[in-house]
Amino acid sequence: MNEPNIAKVAVELGLNGKHVQVVSDLLDLGSTVPFIVRYRKEVTGCLDEVAIAAIRDRMEQLRDLDKRRESILNSMAQRGQLTEELRDRITAAEAMPILEDIYLPYRPKRRTRAIVAKERGLEPLARMIFAQDISDPVTEAKKFVDNSKEIESVNAALAGARDIMADWINEDVSTRSQLRNLFQTQGILRSKEASDKTEGAKYRDYFDWSERLCAVPSHRLMAIMRAQREGFLSIRVVPTEDDESAIAIVESNFVRGTGPSSQQVRLAARDSYKRLLEPSMETEAISFAQKEAEGKAVKIFAENLSQLLLEAPMGQKNILAIDPGFRTGCKVAILNGQGLLMHNDTIYPHSPQPQGTEAGKKIIELIERFKVEIIAIGNGTAGRETESFMRKLKLPGKIPIIIVNESGASVYSASEAAREEFPDQDVTIRGAVSIGRRLMDPLAELVKIDPRSIGVGQYQHDVDQSALKKKLDEVVESCVNFVGVDVNTASKDLLAYVSGLGPKLADAMVKYRNEHGPFRSRQDLLRVPRLGPKAFEQAGGFLRIREGENPLDASAVHPESHPIVEAMARDLGVTIKELMMDRGLQKKIDLERYVTDEVGMPTLNDILSELSKPGRDPRQEFEVFSFAESAEKMDDLKIGMKLPGIITNVTAFGAFVDVGVHQDGLVHISQLSNKFVRNPADVVKVHQKVIVTVLDVDLVRKRISLSMKIKERNDDRKEENRDRED
Repeated sequence: MNEPNIAKVAVELGLNGKHVQVVSDLLDLGSTVPFIVRYRKEVTGCLDEVAIAAIRDRMEQLRDLDKRRESILNSMAQRGQLTEELRDRITAAEAMPILEDIYLPYRPKRRTRAIVAKERGLEPLARMIFAQDISDPVTEAKKFVDNSKEIESVNAALAGARDIMADWINEDVSTRSQLRNLFQTQGILRSKEASDKTEGAKYRDYFDWSERLCAVPSHRLMAIMRAQREGFLSIRVVPTEDDESAIAIVESNFVRGTGPSSQQVRLAARDSYKRLLEPSMETEAISFAQKEAEGKAVKIFAENLSQLLLEAPMGQKNILAIDPGFRTGCKVAILNGQGLLMHNDTIYPHSPQPQGTEAGKKIIELIERFKVEIIAIGNGTAGRETESFMRKLKLPGKIPIIIVNESGASVYSASEAAREEFPDQDVTIRGAVSIGRRLMDPLAELVKIDPRSIGVGQYQHDVDQSALKKKLDEVVESCVNFVGVDVNTASKDLLAYVSGLGPKLADAMVKYRNEHGPFRSRQDLLRVPRLGPKAFEQAGGFLRIREGENPLDASAVHPESHPIVEAMARDLGVTIKELMMDRGLQKKIDLERYVTDEVGMPTLNDILSELSKPGRDPRQEFEVFSFAESAEKMDDLKIGMKLPGIITNVTAFGAFVDVGVHQDGLVHISQLSNKFVRNPADVVKVHQKVIVTVLDVDLVRKRISLSMKIKERNDDRKEENRDRED
C-alpha cells in the first residue's frame, strides 16, 4: 500500500488516516461500498457511503497519477533523459497537469519549427539571446547565416532562434501553471453564431454571448458545447477581456530589460503565447470546465435516479395494468401479488374504433374474476383519457386508479430480459406488465432498464458515457442493498446488483432456485455453483429469506452476527423468534455484555434495531395520488390554475412537473420557493407530490410555465426561456 497516498487522502478529506487505510484495504480485497458501510462500522469509524466512495475515487485518481508517473520515469530512463533533479521533480508532482508540464520538454514530438531550427544549428544563438547578456544579437546572428542550412539571412537566423525560445517558454512549468490559473479563474467564454441553419434557432441566445467561464452554470455550458458540436456555434475562451494580461505574465517571466536581446525575447514570448500557449490553455480551460459541468450533470442524474428507485412501493397487490393507446387499443395485463402475469387482453375505449360499452364490461369482469385491488395506467399517449374512461365506470368497491410514469417501459419491452421472461407476448403486453410492476415495486422493475433510458437526467447523452454508466450503476447498487432483496422472488436483474454477486452469480442463483425450489436458509446459498465464501460474506446480509428455517434470514442481521443474537436469546432463555417478536425482551438486552475485540457498539446497535423491525422495507409508505380531473390536455390549462403534480425531473435550472396533460411543465428555479434557491435539489426531489400554479401556456411550442411559490409573482421570464432552450 502506498502510505503517502493514504496520508494525502486523509488530509484532503479530513478523515482519520487509520480509517482511510482500512477502507482502502477492504476495497482492494473486493469488498463493496454497501458492505463496508453496513457491516464494517467498527474498523471504519462509522464512515458513511459518501465518505467511503470519496476515498475509493481519490485513491483511484492517485493510483492513476502514480501509473502515469512510473510510465514517464521509465520512458525518460530508456531515452537517457532522466536526471536526479528531474526524478525528484516528477516524484513530487501532485497533479496530472503539473506532471505533464514537467514531461512536456522531454516528450517525443512531431517535427516542429523549433526542432527544424535546432537541426539547422541555431540553438547556440537562441541560448545567447535568451540569456539577454549580449548587446547586439544581429552581429551574433550573422555568424549563423548559412545557405546550405537554409539560413539565408540574419532575419532568418533570428526567426529560428525565436522559434527555439518560444518552445522553451511554452515548456516552462511555472508559466503554464500561472496561465492555467488565469484561464480557469478569469477566462471569458465567448460564443458566436456559426451557421444560418434554422434548426439552430433554439440556441439564438448564444449567437453573441460572453460570460466568465468559471461562472457559467453547468447546464448552460453543456448547451453551448452541444451547439458547437452540432455546428451552430463557434466558441472561444480568452483570458480576461483581452490577451494583454496573459502576455504580461509570459513577458514578466522571461523578458529582462529593454535591450536588443530583450526585444528578441519579447517577440519570442508573444509568439509563444499566441501560437503555442494560448491554444493549449484554451483547450485545457474548456476541457476542465466541461468536465466540471459533466460531473454536475452526472451528480444530478444520480440523485434523481436514487429518488426514483426508492419511491414508495404499492406492495403485493392484484393489479390490473393498462398500457393505453388510441388506434391500437389499450393493452391490459392482470398481475397477481407476486407480479406474475395471469391474463392479458385488449380493449378499445377510444376513437378511431370506440367500443366503450364492451370495454367497460370486460374491465369489470376482469376485476371481479381476478379480485383486482389496484388499477395502474401508463402516463403515455391516451393515459389521461383512459383514466377518465375508467373513473366513469361503476367499478366494484373503491379500487384506486393510479397513473404510473412509463418512461423507459418501451426499452424494457424490447429488451432481452423481457423476451426471456415473456417469449410468447408482444412488446405492448410486456409494457403493460412493466407498468403494473413499477407500481408494485419501482426498484425491482426499474433495475431491468438501462438507467440512462429512464429519463431523469440532464444532458445525459452529452457526458462521458462510461463515467455516467459507472455512477448510475453505483446508485442502483446502493439502492438495491439499502432496501434488501428477497432471494426467492427477485429477478436475476435485481440480484445482479446485490453486493458481491454480479450478473453471472445472479443467473446461477436463479437457475439453482428453479431447479431445487426456494432457498430455505442463507446457508443454502453456498450450494450455488461458484458462490464462494467471499461472495457469501458480501451478499449475505442483503439477501432476505421469508418464512425460512432461521427467522434471522428475513432480517438485515449478517450471517456472521447470528451467533451474537443466538447468545442474546440464550441468555434470556427464549428462542430467536420469540426475541424478535417481543419488544419487551429486546429492552432487557445489555449490549455491553456482547462487545468483543471484533464487534463493537455500532454493530450491536444495528442488530438491536433490526430485531425490532426485522426485514421491514425502509422506503416510505405508498400514497395514492390523482391528477386534477379538470385538466387532461394542454388546452385545458388556464393561467392562475392550481394543480396537483408529480416532479419528474430535477435539473440545475429547475424542476419539471407532470400535471397530467401529456406535457411536463417547468418550475424554473426562480419559482420553486418564495426564498432564494441556489440548488433545486435542496427543495424538491423526483416523484415528490406538489401543488403548482400555471404561469403561462405556449401551445405552439408546447411549453408550460409553473410556479410553486405560495403567491404568484410576475417575474421576468427571460432566464427561464433561456434555460428551456438549454
